[in-house]
This record gives sequence, C-alpha cells and structure tokens, in this order.
Amino acid sequence: MVWTIGGLFVLSVLLLIISIVKSNHVAKMEHNQIDVIHISTMKEINALQESIRNLELDIEVVIKEAGIQLSSEEKLFMREVLDLYKRNYSIESIAKQKQVPESEIEQRLAPFQKIKDEGRKVANEN
Repeated sequence: MVWTIGGLFVLSVLLLIISIVKSNHVAKMEHNQIDVIHISTMKEINALQESIRNLELDIEVVIKEAGIQLSSEEKLFMREVLDLYKRNYSIESIAKQKQVPESEIEQRLAPFQKIKDEGRKVANEN
C-alpha cells in the first residue's frame, strides 16, 4: 500500500512538471505570436505616418505653386466646411453651424460641388 501511494505521488509530481513545462512552452509561443502581430502593426503605423507626411508635403507644395495664401484659421474653417459637405450636410445647416452666410459657404464649396445631372446628359447625348 505504501509503495502504491508513493508511486502515485511520484507520478503526480512528474505529471505536474510536464504540465508546467508544456504551459511554459505554450505561453512562449503565444508571446511570440503577440510580438509578431505587434511588429506588423507598428510597421503599418509607420507606413501610414509616412504617407500622411508625404500628403502634407504634397499639399504644401500645391498650395505654394498655386499661390494660395490661407491662414491656419482659414484652412481649419475650410477643412471643417468641406468635411461637413462630404458627409452630406446641407449648405444651410453648414452655414447655421458655422454662423456664416449661406452665400459664403456656397462660394467656398463651389470648386467641390458636382453637377448632379452630369451623368444623365452624357447618357442622352447618343
């Protein structure tokens, strides 16, 4: 009986050691997977940041070449107005929100507005 209990005790200790070794191995594998995902995410973030920097530089070059002089407040105002317009806000609601006349909003958005019947005209020309 003592040998049986001793044998079971030794067996349980061996199983515990094997379990600990396997769980450490699995934890290391999971940690490696997390590291790989982290590295790939950081590479994507760096690529996006580089693209943003390039876009900002391109915009600055275009503004300089076009000779447009806008203050930072005017740039911010135009960005917000254009964002609202692209999100399908009406010109009236944009004017109310920005507390400026509708004519000013229409004037600022004129280069960005599309002619709505443009596709229909081309289709009916044949």
